[in-house]
Amino acid sequence: MKLGIVGLPNVGKSTLFNAITNAGAQSANYPFCTIEPNVGMVMVPDKRLDKLREMYEPNKFTPATIEFVDIAGLVRGASKGEGLGNKFLSNIREVDAVVHVVRCFEDGDIIHVEGSIDPQRDIETIDLELILSDIEVLDRRIDKTKKLIKADKKYQTELDFFQRVREALEAGNSARSLECSPEEAELLASVSLLTNKPILFAANLSEADFQSGLDQNPCLRAVQAAADKEHAAVLPICAQTEAEIAGLELEEKELFLADLGLAESGLDRLITASYSLLGLMSFLTAGKDEVRAWTIRKGTRAPQAAGKIHTDFERGFIRAEVVNFDDLMACGSMTAAKEKGLVRSEGKEYVMQDGDIVLFRFNV
Repeated sequence: MKLGIVGLPNVGKSTLFNAITNAGAQSANYPFCTIEPNVGMVMVPDKRLDKLREMYEPNKFTPATIEFVDIAGLVRGASKGEGLGNKFLSNIREVDAVVHVVRCFEDGDIIHVEGSIDPQRDIETIDLELILSDIEVLDRRIDKTKKLIKADKKYQTELDFFQRVREALEAGNSARSLECSPEEAELLASVSLLTNKPILFAANLSEADFQSGLDQNPCLRAVQAAADKEHAAVLPICAQTEAEIAGLELEEKELFLADLGLAESGLDRLITASYSLLGLMSFLTAGKDEVRAWTIRKGTRAPQAAGKIHTDFERGFIRAEVVNFDDLMACGSMTAAKEKGLVRSEGKEYVMQDGDIVLFRFNV
């Protein structure tokens, strides 16, 4: 999974990126500090996996990972090349989902590229640039489809749909907000539109906001209103806090977060929200050789999940031996779980569940 962190300059993108990846991306108080996208890999925290490591003491431990891409700040006119905009926009096309960081805190020492704090305006600025860029991409696809119609009239339906998408974009709406049939959704996915990517709004607040109560911040309400229009989620976060706790030991981190009334870090909440955004989950494999988490889409059947490990597993799938994580922990070992009849044998139609511990049987 690859997530692109976007927003206007100086909204806290690189500070957040540094905090969650410890990658040391440059962060400074002037626009276009980030020119090339910074990339960092983050291990997905999973307490179930930690428990399995304690149980098996494996030779190898492999959590799931997420790739974060810190994309340079966009500005008004980016779609026309302002502020190296075209280069930045091309970087967004390569990600699976977008995390749009919106500044919701006042700080006279940190310059705002527009001169004031206004989340609604900032979101509209980014949205407009993404839409204008999408119109250019869509126009090229429409021209190509018109040429295909000359040889085969079956492409007329495709052209009609793309023109409907263009009308929506011209009206200021994102591609993701368009109601589509399954066939239309597949067609839309064939065009790399920025506004068709799933989006999560990260409202960058101050530590004081978390201490005094998030409902007191009118900027957060503005972000929520914008997100509601996109049927998107909002993640309140403090990039500065994440930077401060990034290097702390676990106990110190938990104490720091408790003082702010938070049960988990912004990174943990961001990962959870991102999995939900993309409809993802994890199944687990465990043994002395390796304890590992595998990321799959919700609704994946057992043979396709096996194929994530190796294509031979899917091709020669026989069955999946599955045990519930809580059952395994209660029994203390796989042998005890089998003796109690808690290890199930599932066939090709079995739909994987989050946290399933699985041993695949196959024959090639």
